[in-house]
Amino acid sequence: MTDDRRSEPLAAKTPFPVELDERLRDQLTFLIEVDHLKAILRQSPLVATERRENDAEHSWHLAMMVVLLAEYSDEPIDTGHTVQLVLVHDLVEIYAGDTPLYAANGRDDQYEREARAATELFGLLPEDQASRLRTLWDEFEERDTPEARFAKAMDRFQPLLLNWMARGGTWRTPGTTADDVRRRKAVIGDGSTYLWEVGQRLITEGEFRGWARPGQSAE
Repeated sequence: MTDDRRSEPLAAKTPFPVELDERLRDQLTFLIEVDHLKAILRQSPLVATERRENDAEHSWHLAMMVVLLAEYSDEPIDTGHTVQLVLVHDLVEIYAGDTPLYAANGRDDQYEREARAATELFGLLPEDQASRLRTLWDEFEERDTPEARFAKAMDRFQPLLLNWMARGGTWRTPGTTADDVRRRKAVIGDGSTYLWEVGQRLITEGEFRGWARPGQSAE
């Protein structure tokens, strides 16, 4: 996103009536701002149509996965809290942009860019809700809770499924091998040993079918 777009929230295009309560105005301004999420394209291909997935679709899909797959978490989790984590975690990409998992560069400063974006974006909200969403974002990043570990597992498992359906998808990124995919996806095992076993089976089968390059990781 350009600096010009960031300097003025989307809601400024059609200002809300001045009579609105200030708290509600801030909440609505934030909700309009996160409409940007629908325009942030990821690398993962969709299954149902010939285009790439956007961040809003990704977040919705993760929420559905949490609801349906929570039983496979290695630790008991609060499903509702985990849904909140996956809905919040990518909002920062509205300002920081998406960093592809297999990108050759851009990952070194990813956390710093996204932390700045979190401060700016959540700052549109009333102070108590800004603090709440920032706490959720930090929890997801730090992965110190069972909910955050499972949320991160879903974040890595979901594109694995899309790439399987696409017969490789981003696994075919130049310079990427099946071992790179395994290394990037291994965090799934921090939240669900069983789903990581399933993920490894899909990666191995994809490698066998020629959907991912054989060979050792370059790192």
